[in-house]
Amino acid sequence: MAKDNFLAALERIDPRVRGRKVYTGDEFAGRHGSHGEGAPTGAPNNFMFATGIECSYPLVRGGPGQDRVRRDQLRECGHYEHWERDFGLVRDLGLKYLRYGLPYHLVNPAPGRYDWAFADEVMGRLKTLGITPILDLLHFGLPDWLGDFQNPEFPAHFAVYAGEVARRYGWVRFFTPVNEIYVTARSSALDGLWNEGLKSQRAFITAMKHAAAASCLACQAVVQERPDAIFIQSESAEYLHDACATPRDDLRLHNKLSHLSLDLLYAKLPDAEVYRHLRAHGMTDAEFRWFMACEPPGYHIIGNDYYGRNERIVLPDRSEVLAEDILGWHELARRFYRRYHKPVMHTETNTFDAARNPSWLWKQWINVLHLRQADVPVVGFTWYSLTDQIDWDTSLAEINGRVNAVGLYDLGRNPRPVEAAYREVLAQFGQISLVPRGEMFEFTGGPASLKVPV
Repeated sequence: MAKDNFLAALERIDPRVRGRKVYTGDEFAGRHGSHGEGAPTGAPNNFMFATGIECSYPLVRGGPGQDRVRRDQLRECGHYEHWERDFGLVRDLGLKYLRYGLPYHLVNPAPGRYDWAFADEVMGRLKTLGITPILDLLHFGLPDWLGDFQNPEFPAHFAVYAGEVARRYGWVRFFTPVNEIYVTARSSALDGLWNEGLKSQRAFITAMKHAAAASCLACQAVVQERPDAIFIQSESAEYLHDACATPRDDLRLHNKLSHLSLDLLYAKLPDAEVYRHLRAHGMTDAEFRWFMACEPPGYHIIGNDYYGRNERIVLPDRSEVLAEDILGWHELARRFYRRYHKPVMHTETNTFDAARNPSWLWKQWINVLHLRQADVPVVGFTWYSLTDQIDWDTSLAEINGRVNAVGLYDLGRNPRPVEAAYREVLAQFGQISLVPRGEMFEFTGGPASLKVPV
């Protein structure tokens, strides 16, 4: 037998390798494909690259003697005026997904009354452009007629609204029912910054249970119209690091409560300390049992929003310093995955420093890659937001009109340095698969069914 190497033998025996290829990759024994370079395709098995348009609308305190003021970021950041241009920027960047929120307070200005004029126009344009909206139904505020998050009637009314939106835009499949439930409740009822402006654990637990119930009921209403709906439950990924030699009970509880919104939503039985806290601050046993039996229908993805300022070190004197990346998005998202056993998505990130944002984007993207390499199903990434924002350096609580340079574009719709960095990410990774080594997996078109662990 000839003693030449196997490549020479292959050439002699298999005529396909003599000067031609039957298909791309044939020279590598039939292996076909690429490393994922190229613009995103938007196919059901393609990783979800996204941006978002900032759409918060909480009520905040005005000046001395003034009533509360609505901070409508769609108005303050110019989207009502420049929405066509904004959508064009998303399209030209090559993104197929957009976190987008309709202004609930304007669309549903009174019980049973709806104003669809603006919503119809923008949703129609998104459909024409082939941009898939991840439709944000509630972003930090309520219509005036609903009052605030202490209102026990709010969840039922919100579910009706969610069903109406899903019915009117039946082509929409992706929804975030209540954005950042934990942050909504904390800022409105514990920190006293928004909406009801309260500062008590009872008010916080009340707002938390109402917002979590609203999200659950909204999922039920949406799947009546869209049985294959996908819900991306965006929540803040946070952690307080205790720098005291004697661990402090309140900081430990604080970190546990940062999971409470999703624990309630996904019927995750909390530990005894959290349960005692719930019962001591207004949650009835019947309400608790309702949550533990009421995991919402539909397909679900856990969205983790991470800003470096989400991690803080609490010094012995109770002062705080920033602690970004001690755990980082990689570790915090991994904990969410292990807790809830659902795919995860990086749904928000930025810094207030325009010059730093390109390196921050790459750092967050490398976090995503490392988590995927650890076989965690990370299905998407979002730079938030498309344009700069106003007054988020004070969490909207102070009306300063200060521009926060967090966007891919400034408020004149001119690109910031991070835009070029995102283009490079898309060019390198735009066609990677939805889940790592999951070329055969995609978002199916079938209705969701009850998930029974086997």
